[in-house]
Amino acid sequence: MDPEPVIRFDNVGMRYGRGPEILRDLSFDLPRGSFQFLTGPSGAGKTSLLRLIYLAAKPSRGLISYFGRDAATLPRNELPDLRRRVGVVFQEFRLLGHMNVFDNVALPLRVAGRKRQDYAEDVAELLTWVGLGDKMNALPATLSGGEQQRVAIARAVVGQPEVLIADEPTGNVDPEMGMRLLRLFAELNKLGTTIIIATHDLQLVRMLDAPVMTLSNGHLHIRPPRSERLRMQEAAEAEAEADRIAAAPAAAAPRSSVEPHETDIADDGDDDE
Repeated sequence: MDPEPVIRFDNVGMRYGRGPEILRDLSFDLPRGSFQFLTGPSGAGKTSLLRLIYLAAKPSRGLISYFGRDAATLPRNELPDLRRRVGVVFQEFRLLGHMNVFDNVALPLRVAGRKRQDYAEDVAELLTWVGLGDKMNALPATLSGGEQQRVAIARAVVGQPEVLIADEPTGNVDPEMGMRLLRLFAELNKLGTTIIIATHDLQLVRMLDAPVMTLSNGHLHIRPPRSERLRMQEAAEAEAEADRIAAAPAAAAPRSSVEPHETDIADDGDDDE
């Protein structure tokens, strides 16, 4: 029996106000420790879906469960604890302007009750990894958009959350840094974090063998990872070949033939006269 998924959507729909549903009939599981991409054209509802996953918005119908619990019945006072198990990178970054880069990134650790001397080295190492080792004391307003995005990413991953939700996390960085960030996400996933990344960058999607969730006209289509598609293709080809062989008429058995030849019989005695 498969373990309980981290997040489950069951026939979920979403609309804003009295408008039409922008997301319809969404049913899927996010297994623990999985990695998936979310793609789709602009306006398809990717950010709205991420907001549903983060419980920052409510569905108009259907069931969303988090860690096996119905999100609709969670007491309000339990939501902060649940959200602390989730790292989020939204496109607006939401950095605290009065805090420097180091303190912005360290904020989840401080909220969790950790002491500065216990996390200072980890935060500095992470900021160096994302190319901001020389910006630790800078305020967000002095940073470029790409630098602010990297601060937001570092803040989201610093506590090794159980779930990471990232909306276009490489949208404001160059390709080299984009690949570096993808490696960071992959390493975090190896440690057990469930990751979902929304992106327009199909080249980024091709870099990992992961499922791809595509939103189109309010519906979600899930494509298995390349390795699974290859296995399915090979299995289908093998089955088709077996069917072809079974349907072919049986070949007639070849007729045995012996070439005529002289047989010498040994003579043990004299011939009769």
